[in-house]
Amino acid sequence: MKKFVVETYYTCTFKTVHTLNNLDDTELSKIDQRNDGEVEVIDVKLNNRKTKKIGAKKDDKPFNDNFGKNLSQNITEQVKKTKGELREKPIQSKIKNNARFKMPDRRKGYIQKAQIGDHKVYLHTGEYDDGKIGEIFIDTNKEGELVKAMMNNFAIAISLGLQYGVPLEEYVDAFIDTKFEPSGNVIGNDRILSASSILDYVFRELAISYLGKEELAHTPSIVSTKNVNAVDGDDKFLKIVKNITSKGFVRSNYEEKLVDLSDVRINLKTKN
Repeated sequence: MKKFVVETYYTCTFKTVHTLNNLDDTELSKIDQRNDGEVEVIDVKLNNRKTKKIGAKKDDKPFNDNFGKNLSQNITEQVKKTKGELREKPIQSKIKNNARFKMPDRRKGYIQKAQIGDHKVYLHTGEYDDGKIGEIFIDTNKEGELVKAMMNNFAIAISLGLQYGVPLEEYVDAFIDTKFEPSGNVIGNDRILSASSILDYVFRELAISYLGKEELAHTPSIVSTKNVNAVDGDDKFLKIVKNITSKGFVRSNYEEKLVDLSDVRINLKTKN
């Protein structure tokens, strides 16, 4: 009686789809612990199959591999059938449409004007309702049409990346300390005194305003760097201020930007 040992290796490629209410660091850090994702099989491949006959001699004929071929063909057909059923489901188009977090039609933000050397740079930002940055625009003067077009399209590419979930930290790490002209002293920005390029200035400004990276600033913050978000029991008025002000403009220093109107008396007549 002949005995055979068959070793078959398969590689299964699949993806897991999760639905998130908010795309932030807290939700992303917990995504590996969630078990509510939908698993979709993409492909199954037969990598290697080893056949060994126990007690076989050197002149024996190799084992017929029709069984392995039929098995791999059956698995391939099942995978194709499964992929076809998944394509017919409307959830595919729904996930594709919701992959981009579009900006609100009426949004907050700020404009920062600065001068690098002899070149003026205007940085425009747009924010989501929760204060996260979602788009930027970069305008310069004394530049040709080619440079202006490249800067505009670069800003559009960064904005699309932010709206598709690319963290701002990745852009900051990529473009900080890039060197090209114009460069030199920066006039008009209270936190940045010099920049090695326009991109170095832009992402240094965004990192200070939206990420709180004070180590990238050349001057200390004039106001207190107290983290308002860490304070428990924010009063109702402070929450309203957070919702209607630009996080990048006030640089998270909401309390220091408030004007004390405690001595002002206002009489309001309301209907009962």
